Amino acid sequence: MFTGIIQSEGEISKIEPRDGDWKVTIKTGKLDMSDVQIGDSIAANGICLTAIELSDSYYVADVSGETLTVSNADEWQVGTPVNLEKALTLQDRLGGHLVSGHVDGVGIIKSISQDARSWRYEVEAPLEICKYIAAKGSIGINGVSLTVNNVDGCVFGVNIVPHTLQETTIKHLVEGSRVNLEVDLLARYLERMMTAPQPESSETSNLTPEFLAENGYK
Repeated sequence: MFTGIIQSEGEISKIEPRDGDWKVTIKTGKLDMSDVQIGDSIAANGICLTAIELSDSYYVADVSGETLTVSNADEWQVGTPVNLEKALTLQDRLGGHLVSGHVDGVGIIKSISQDARSWRYEVEAPLEICKYIAAKGSIGINGVSLTVNNVDGCVFGVNIVPHTLQETTIKHLVEGSRVNLEVDLLARYLERMMTAPQPESSETSNLTPEFLAENGYK
């Protein structure tokens, strides 16, 4: 799990195609690697990746064919900047929102405009995840935890404050850029609870109005 509070801007330094998937090396920039071990998770642009090799300045991870299909990782090249965040610990502050590192879809930046000292980004989400995006709800864009300001169909708006712009790869986005989107976890599970098939029961409940009255409940 992650919080969507980016800890470093890293960079793709090596890509090795491996029979349909990739092995990538990612420079970690200012990310503190002193407490990271082999097998730990580090999110890159909102994609949860498992560290299989480590140093104090980079980590190596496998990127599955599924990840390349459902995210913008297929556009990575040597030199591509990526947002990095180490997995959440129980001692950490939850400054953003709960983020799983599993991309729900790829959105498109429709427009960018200045809004006082911040910048307004309008993003078009894929049709299949529009229903999960709500005004004043949370959304992950390339791993960055953001608040949805407005929703119009499948297009939603977010504001990026100067600090977030400076510390993340959002500053590199332009109109037409593809971005990884992760919707709020609660929205996904709530829909599943409401639409999942319910088990049939052959037993009849004994909890009837008569039973309640007999046992002192009016």
